[in-house]
Amino acid sequence: MPSLAPPEVVNISDLRRLAEQRVPKAVFDYIDGGAEGEITLRENVRAFEEVVFRPRNAVSVKHPDLRTSVLGSELSFPLILAPIGFTRLFHPEGERGAAEAAGKAGIGYCLSSFSGYRAEELAKASSGPLWYQLYLAGGREAVEASLERAQKAGFSALAVTIDTNCPGLRERDLRNGIPQLMSGSLFAKIRFTPQLLERPAWLASFLADRDVMKFPNIVVNGAAMRAGDVRDMLLQSIVSWADMKWIRQAWRGPILLKGVITGEDARRSLDEGAAGVIVSNHGGRQLDCSSATLRALPEVVEAVNGRAEVLVDGGIRRGGDILKAICLGAKAVLCGRAYAYGLAAAGKAGVARAIEILRADAERTLVLLGCASVKELDRSFVQVPKSWP
Repeated sequence: MPSLAPPEVVNISDLRRLAEQRVPKAVFDYIDGGAEGEITLRENVRAFEEVVFRPRNAVSVKHPDLRTSVLGSELSFPLILAPIGFTRLFHPEGERGAAEAAGKAGIGYCLSSFSGYRAEELAKASSGPLWYQLYLAGGREAVEASLERAQKAGFSALAVTIDTNCPGLRERDLRNGIPQLMSGSLFAKIRFTPQLLERPAWLASFLADRDVMKFPNIVVNGAAMRAGDVRDMLLQSIVSWADMKWIRQAWRGPILLKGVITGEDARRSLDEGAAGVIVSNHGGRQLDCSSATLRALPEVVEAVNGRAEVLVDGGIRRGGDILKAICLGAKAVLCGRAYAYGLAAAGKAGVARAIEILRADAERTLVLLGCASVKELDRSFVQVPKSWP
């Protein structure tokens, strides 16, 4: 395992570099890439760079308080690990390792429907708040069964992804053969074997993991869904507003809608009974040229008008980014790529290091802002470009 301590790993970019060295190009690009020209992917990051802090200097903050609560769950700082599918492809510890690291850090973890580990295993691994992220894969009967399992395992909230009207065009994945790698056909993988052989340690763990391409939380006709079936099943199971009625009946806890980037969808989400919304463009992996999430956040916050909790994801690479989102009205953030790089680099230890980096960043930034608590942050601590709405 590579050293994760300074000076080797100081920031998330260092974890990204280690991940690129450990996994095959196809897997790295799956983590790192976005849709089409990757404009939204880049804009998600750039939007945070455009927001400038306005600190209160000559203020002593001896005990910065990062604690907050989201949907009744206490968090040690305002971070939830975002749902990412196929993570056993990155590292055999996959979702289980990420959830365990999140629990030890006192933050939340949101499990993707396309998880390589059962919801019950995650509940045993993590001591922190657990959410379940929903795609309507496998049909209504399979979805209702997966929701029942998650609830029995102790998952407290449901995040329904609404921005997958069809799979986004992820050009890097097509060039690198990700569809073939995820299929069950050995013949289809042959032309991509050179890049796999370049990473022998990863390849050995991949071949040893018999369940890497199965999703045990989605059971169809008595069998766990296989990775090669995902695209077709998603095309057959598009989420619509009408589905919210039976989803609310099937899930007894709070529901968030993930993929909201307009005030119109935010208001509709609340009309459909959502307890919160997640401002998200799927990490720039669906509709390219859609708004950067930080730019969309103020519009959504205004539309919600305090009636529900607002969270945001996309583009977060530093703890300061988390505080910028809080200043613009988010209750907390979800972060995906930052911990995915850590997972690909070193499994659970890499995820723990990513969390540690973001926490230290956020604490230091709070002190430098002259603010004692994240609960005291507001828009007066930042300046946004005049070009923003």
